[in-house]
Amino acid sequence: MLKYLLLVGGFFLLIKGADLFVDGSSAAAKMLKVSPLVIGMTIVAMGTSLPETSVSVSAAIAGKNELAISNVVGSNIFNLMVVCGMCALLCPLKIDGLSLKRDFPFSIGIAGLLMLLGRPDKTVGHIDGVILLVVFIGFLVIMIGTARKQDASADDEFKTMPVWKLVLFIIIGMAAIAAGGKMVVSGASDIARRFGMSDNLIGMTVVALGTSLPELVTSMVAAKKNEVDMALGNVIGSNIFNILFVLGVAAAIHPVEFTMLNFIDTAVLILMSGLVLLLCFRSKKLVRWQGAVMLVLYAGYTAYIINRG
Repeated sequence: MLKYLLLVGGFFLLIKGADLFVDGSSAAAKMLKVSPLVIGMTIVAMGTSLPETSVSVSAAIAGKNELAISNVVGSNIFNLMVVCGMCALLCPLKIDGLSLKRDFPFSIGIAGLLMLLGRPDKTVGHIDGVILLVVFIGFLVIMIGTARKQDASADDEFKTMPVWKLVLFIIIGMAAIAAGGKMVVSGASDIARRFGMSDNLIGMTVVALGTSLPELVTSMVAAKKNEVDMALGNVIGSNIFNILFVLGVAAAIHPVEFTMLNFIDTAVLILMSGLVLLLCFRSKKLVRWQGAVMLVLYAGYTAYIINRG
């Protein structure tokens, strides 16, 4: 029972910690007169991916290598198929042209890069982690450059707050995320062993769902308000961040094993990404029936990974 409480408590700390970090960082960025679009593409994206960062880095340090990779790949598949699929069910999901032509193909390409780095020696090592981080920095520079060329008009998008409060939010948020990550890794690993489940299965299901909750909740709220023009772009950006930054940091700190199951799951991520790209390429949107297809495909793949153990 204690392990279940540890897992739930860890997820709570991850989500609330990311919430506080994003609010505090966004307020700080506004105070420094940084464009809200730049904030959304950098600081907020970093905040919503902090749960994955915390879990994967904690797993790598603890030697739970399968959990480190499967958490990121599982979260990316969940973000793409479930978050976007649920949003498309609520209302047509419009897709930004730049995301469709640049970011989406890039997200597929870096998943291929991960497979390339991991397969020769079945390990994503220190040098591989540095390579991922260098690519991330390059992409980040391009995103910021693009954002600065666009009109920053949403000055009231983020709340203002006193300096002491935003600093407190950032510190508490980071502490909660770090603690939550360790709790999730510990709880999930113990539960997996108790039921004879592999770390890969736990990472691809329970942990992936838990660390993707911030993206899911945010996107669902946006869909209900019919403010989903950038929803798919945000998911793609988060997926790019997860592979390049999260795994880059984890591997740079401690080599991460890349198993055959990781290889298969990453290949599935590439195939699903390609399918979604084909579904929305002409119309530049995802409609309800397409969202339903994505959810069914995700359910089928979840059944497969549960069956394989």
